[in-house]
Amino acid sequence: MKLNYIVIPLIVFLVALAGSLITSGGMDWYKTIRLPDWTPSGAVIGAAWTIIFILAAISVLVFWNKFPRGKKFNWIFLIFFINALLNILWSYLFFGQHLIGWAVWGAGLLGLSVILLIALIRPVSHLASVLLFPYAIWVIFATYLTYTVWNLNILK
Repeated sequence: MKLNYIVIPLIVFLVALAGSLITSGGMDWYKTIRLPDWTPSGAVIGAAWTIIFILAAISVLVFWNKFPRGKKFNWIFLIFFINALLNILWSYLFFGQHLIGWAVWGAGLLGLSVILLIALIRPVSHLASVLLFPYAIWVIFATYLTYTVWNLNILK
């Protein structure tokens, strides 16, 4: 078995764990803010992120094993890394620091990074790009939800 079959899922797990720890640390604050009626339950959000992280790990593995090495590979791998940091950053801004407005921007950048990954990976692996579609859709939704929460709590 190749080492990447252990290392890549481990990195994805650590990103998920970091976000989860930051989020759980901000739940007391989260319970005090105004949320739109259509906010998904914590169980739905947790299930969605679990599925997204599993699909993302598979996407990175497919990318790693199929994409030819070179400058483009390095750039795409860097974008995957930036995406991971942006994922953690959103949790930190929203749940860790309660900076909802900044979290809107962080979520938007996260969404752009996912869309960029889909576009760059698609020519070599349709599967690896399609596996990221739920991530893109969820982050677009989460960005709108974050904006709405900001609107409900800061702008009014």
